[in-house]
Amino acid sequence: MRTKKTVLIISMFLFLGMSVSMKAQDKYGSDPDKCKTNLSLFHEAAKMKNYAAAIDPWLWCYDNCPKSSKVLYSDGIKIYESKYDAAAGVFMPPKGQKVQTNDDIYRIGRQYFDISKANKAELAKLGKQIEGIYTQRIKYFPDNLGKVYSDWANFLFKKAIVEGIPQRDAIFDKLGKSFKADPTGMSVKNLGHYFKVFTVHHKDTNPQKVFDMYDDITEAVGTKMDTYSKDLDVCQAKVESGKTLTSKEKKRKHAREVNLIALGQVEGLLDNTLSEVATCDRLIPLYKDSFEKNKSDAKWLKRAVSRLNQKGCTEADIYPKMVEAYVNAAPSSDAFVFYAGLLMEKNETNKAVEYFKKAINLEQDAYKKAKYYYRIANVFKKRGARSKSREYARLALKERPSMGHAYLLIANLYAASANSCGTDEISKRMVYVAAADKARKAKSVDPGITSTANKYIKSYMASAPSKKLIFQEGLKSGTAFKIGCWIGETVRIP
Repeated sequence: MRTKKTVLIISMFLFLGMSVSMKAQDKYGSDPDKCKTNLSLFHEAAKMKNYAAAIDPWLWCYDNCPKSSKVLYSDGIKIYESKYDAAAGVFMPPKGQKVQTNDDIYRIGRQYFDISKANKAELAKLGKQIEGIYTQRIKYFPDNLGKVYSDWANFLFKKAIVEGIPQRDAIFDKLGKSFKADPTGMSVKNLGHYFKVFTVHHKDTNPQKVFDMYDDITEAVGTKMDTYSKDLDVCQAKVESGKTLTSKEKKRKHAREVNLIALGQVEGLLDNTLSEVATCDRLIPLYKDSFEKNKSDAKWLKRAVSRLNQKGCTEADIYPKMVEAYVNAAPSSDAFVFYAGLLMEKNETNKAVEYFKKAINLEQDAYKKAKYYYRIANVFKKRGARSKSREYARLALKERPSMGHAYLLIANLYAASANSCGTDEISKRMVYVAAADKARKAKSVDPGITSTANKYIKSYMASAPSKKLIFQEGLKSGTAFKIGCWIGETVRIP
């Protein structure tokens, strides 16, 4: 009996050992030791950008153990793109121009490649190899494909520039696959480019597809921005508590600020691209035709109501019907805020406030709460209730200190009150200084709106008191100036 048990145990260990061995062989090929050695050799060489030393061990791994590691593909792209750039001619960036990514090369343009020295046959061969690496990477490691396809599209941008061969369809295909896999993995530039091309393709034949794509992309961008903003809020809270950021935290903070600025630019590009398509004249008939079949579809209703509200098409007969359908289909915080706005339009203020409170109380996430407070602030702004609007904007900032849009809203409220809150020229013009201060605060807490905030600041400061006026009033630059009225803030004379 013991002999049988012993044999069974030995057999199980042998089977398990064979299974582990087979898995290792499947991953590292028929010669696992050589595969592991070569993986280490080429990766260390690639880290030092010694691509000449990396190429032979890399090729061996690529041919003999393609399932071994994703590093095989990330390093392979670096190695072969370096060879491709060399074959394309000497790259001469403009003086002081940093070039770090394919996006940079595309932005700067073909004129910085010495095409006369390009080896066309070699370029074609290397380009085919690079695309083969991407193909094999996707075959054996089908993850993070949003970024992989986006990077592949970047290479095709470069290929089009260097070789002068149109790649529009191929680029659009890769960007489409990138977006389908994971839009948050796409580069900022590629998100904007994809939407621009998609809009051109569909704006006349199927504008609804354009609106759906816009919503998908803005949600992806918004998700990214929220993630980066949360990181920045943590850093800012640490600084405000008197603590010093570590070098790692400083780098992370800077990276998040840079990313937010870029994402903010994409938001602007998306809005500018859509503005030609999303007009009330186009939206209202489209939603009227689609309402009956979508009146129970919460997602469709949310997007349609949001768009009509955003574009100022709320006077249309279809708008209140859509809002009420949205509340019935999804009685949520989001729906209640829109419904409260509708009640405000009907002068049912008390009932509207009730729904505003219901919306806020339902929500637990601070960032979402901030968005609802901000939307309520906009409702009161539209009604001309500036003090009430600021109250809700401040509540939004309490939930999310980095919500730059809330500061811009307050800035706009101040600027709109210049004539009513000032008693003479200097006091009226100082209201614009208060507005500019809020716009500066907006970009300091939210780098994603830097471009918009700068426009506000420039506009407001154009109406600020001139040096001549300050001198004539016997005032001194840098001294405190109290603004009365509902604003009730003290600012510094510029």
